[in-house]
Order: sequence, then structure tokens, then C-alpha cells
Amino acid sequence: MSTREKKEPLRFSSLRLKNWKNFADIDVALQNRVFLVGPNASGKSNFLDAFRFLRDLTSPSGGFQEAIRRRGGVSAIRCLAARRYPDIEIQVDIESCQPETRWRYELAFNQDKQRRPSIRSEKVVRDEEVLVQRPNKDDQEDPARLTQTYLEQVNVNRPFRQLVSFFQSIQYLHIVPQLVREPDRSVGRLHDPFGGDFLEQIAKTPTRTRVARLARIQRALQVAVPQLAAIELKRDERGSPHLRGKYQHWRPQGAWQTEEQFSDGTLRLLGLLWVVMEGDGPVLLEEPELSLHSEVVRYLPQMFARVQRRTGRQIILSTHSPDLLRDEGIGLDEVLLLFPRDEGTDVRPAAQFAEIQELLEGGLTLADVVGPQTRPDGAEQLSLFGSL
Repeated sequence: MSTREKKEPLRFSSLRLKNWKNFADIDVALQNRVFLVGPNASGKSNFLDAFRFLRDLTSPSGGFQEAIRRRGGVSAIRCLAARRYPDIEIQVDIESCQPETRWRYELAFNQDKQRRPSIRSEKVVRDEEVLVQRPNKDDQEDPARLTQTYLEQVNVNRPFRQLVSFFQSIQYLHIVPQLVREPDRSVGRLHDPFGGDFLEQIAKTPTRTRVARLARIQRALQVAVPQLAAIELKRDERGSPHLRGKYQHWRPQGAWQTEEQFSDGTLRLLGLLWVVMEGDGPVLLEEPELSLHSEVVRYLPQMFARVQRRTGRQIILSTHSPDLLRDEGIGLDEVLLLFPRDEGTDVRPAAQFAEIQELLEGGLTLADVVGPQTRPDGAEQLSLFGSL
């Protein structure tokens, strides 16, 4: 990657979904930080999965057919509200942080009479120049070509390989601490977003880079874990990697513990800190507040902002945490509110609500005003469960 690309990383500037899981038809602008807020089952994970889908299209172990298979097939992806128009569509606009190069990628797909995933249309545009428009003449002469996108075909994607590399750079993280402690559960899975090979990923990082990152992580972790004096990676006699943390206590030399003794919160925060320092593509985070103390959660937005000032990386996250939303630096255009409807989930930026702006000007926090907007109806009925 060139120096210029590092200084001006690409980011998603908009997303349109049609008949994608919870979303019948949405079109939203995206900032460099995006906070997805909504009730359970409103589609926050499915919103993030649209970006994971693009990554899977370009993954060496993926491609169009595999990306569909991982999601249970076309029927499992299609929104239940889809009726007259059954095709599934995804469209993204991409730009550099200093708008010079602009990309648009469009993909529509369905399934054929044999229920095999089939591309209905594919389009790649760079700065208003159409580089790909499918189906083309070759596709019409050989319909089997419509089982693959041009993104995954190295013999044709050279003119837009920058876009392909950008999709490949997308990172998704939702650490499951038990998988970190017991990596045998995920044997064979590479870059497991749930942490099955997380320790191996750290071990494969060049030594100098790894040591420097772990030192920075250790200093940050001391805020949440004050007794943590050092952290390092060691391999056991079988060659398996382990993280070791040195904890200060009444013994002069302290005591070492491995990841098996780390708390869930320590492992999740460690994974979060590691991923935001690794790579330069968009980072997708599911509820980063899980297992963390509320005082730690409050400062996550500021941490993300500092990372972005240094790297320019886009961060898109889902959250239920009022503590995370109390940060006064979060802009209304950075918050997307999800509202489940009978005909699919609606997505609107908080900046579109005049009443939210008025309440903020009146002294309330974003957490105070966004929570009531997205809380599920009848949540108080759960208190009656024990009497049923």
C-alpha cells in the first residue's frame, strides 16, 4: 500500500439495502464513526453484516456463492417484507477522507429455478466512470458466469482492485472470551471474529510490532485493571500461544496469570484495543461495552476518536449502552436509530429529529434522549414474568 493510501484511507460514505434481512429499503449516510442504536432484534447485527458480506465476496476463502451459503441461502437473507420485488440489493458509496477518489458498488441477486444464488446485476463506478455493468454480452451468452461477481475474479478486477482491497480490509470483532480461553473449539478457522484464533493472530504479528502494541495495550488496560503491570505473549511446550499478565500484589515480584485466568472484561477490552491498532480498514464492533465497567465504557468514544485521528479508520458499532452515549463529543449525524416496523426496520440519523436537538440544548445527554426513542414497547411487561 502506498504512503498516500495510508494517509487517505477509504471509508464508506453511504449504504443502501433493499430486501436485506430486516431492511426492506433503507438509504443512509455514514460518518467516520457510526453508532447503531435500537431495540433487540431491530437489525443492528444485520446492518453490520452487510459490510461483512462485502468482505466475504472478496475473501480468498469466500466469494459470492460461499457468502450466500454462510448466511443460510438467498431465502434466509431476503427480507420477510419483500413481496412484489424479490431481488436483494446492496449499494455502497466509498470515498477517501479527503474526497478525491469516489467509488460506488452495486449488487443485486436472487436465485434461479434450481434455487442457486444468481447475480441479477453488478456495477462498479469510479469517479462517475462505469467500469463494470452486468449482465453484459458475455453473461447473456453464458449465464453460468452470473454465479460469480467480478470482485472475486482476479482476471477482470484489476481496474478496481483498490476497491477489492478495501473490502478485504474490513474487520469485524465480537470477542467471545470462552473461545479465547479454549481455542480448540475453533480449530481450522482463520481470522475468527469471535476470537477462536485471536492468540494465534497476535503470535503471527512481527515481534517488534507485537511488543510495541502489547505495551500500549497494557498501559491502557491499567485504567480498567490497575494491578496489571505487564503483558506478554509466550508459547507453551506444545507451541500454543498464550497471553500472560503480571499482576502486582503483596508479593514483591507479583504473579503471572494466563488468559485462562483473565476476566471476560479484560479479554474483551484487550481484543478491542488490539483490533483498532491492526490494519487500516473499517472496523465493525458489536456492543463493545459488554463485560466492561460503566466508567470504562464512557471513555470508549474518546478512545475511538483518538485512534481515528492517528489512523483515519472508520468505526461502525452497535450499542445498547447509555454510558457509551453520554460522551458529549458524539455528533447527532454519527448516531443511527433503528425502528422496527411491520414492513421492515427503518433507519434514521438522530440529526433528523428536531426534538432530540431541542432536548440536548435543554441540558439532557444523548443517552437521555436516544433511549426513549428506541426502547421496545411494553418492556415493563417483563416485570410480570414471575407471576405468570
